[in-house]
Amino acid sequence: MNDESLDDELDLGVEKASAPWKKIVIIVFAGLLLIGIGVGVAYFLFVPSDEDKTEEVAKDGEVEEEAEEEKGPAVYQNFKPVFVVNLSPDSNKRKAKMLQIGVQALTHNQELVDFLKHNDPMIRHHFLKLFGTLTASSLVSKEGKEKLQKDLLEELQRIVDEQGGTGTVDAVFFTSFVMQ
Repeated sequence: MNDESLDDELDLGVEKASAPWKKIVIIVFAGLLLIGIGVGVAYFLFVPSDEDKTEEVAKDGEVEEEAEEEKGPAVYQNFKPVFVVNLSPDSNKRKAKMLQIGVQALTHNQELVDFLKHNDPMIRHHFLKLFGTLTASSLVSKEGKEKLQKDLLEELQRIVDEQGGTGTVDAVFFTSFVMQ
């Protein structure tokens, strides 16, 4: 017998060298696996979810609507003549006070200004009713004046909505404010 056949039969513990291509395949596979994991993590971190896309579409829609309303310049509707009304008497004072107040409405829609001019008598009526419920003590503070401004804006927008007007009133301003 020759020596090679003895080595094969006896298995003396001599290891045969593995092919280098197996190691290359394992390294390439591990590298591709790491790259795939990295791409997956980056996708979940940086690509917006469907909810985010819906919110972005909603935000974009709102931005477009606001841009449409604000395309024109600011337009003011001056409610002339100024309002003159007797305020409700305070509970601790007998004498009623008088309020003289000038009001203007701001919008960016000329069509809405035309609507406000057309409905001026009704708007004045509702404003006078609102002014008549006020007391002098409620209007002394800054907070009281701001609350009145907010109430007037809400009342004006309610009238616009009920009467079929288009657009929104952006703000209400006091151009004069005298209490006696």
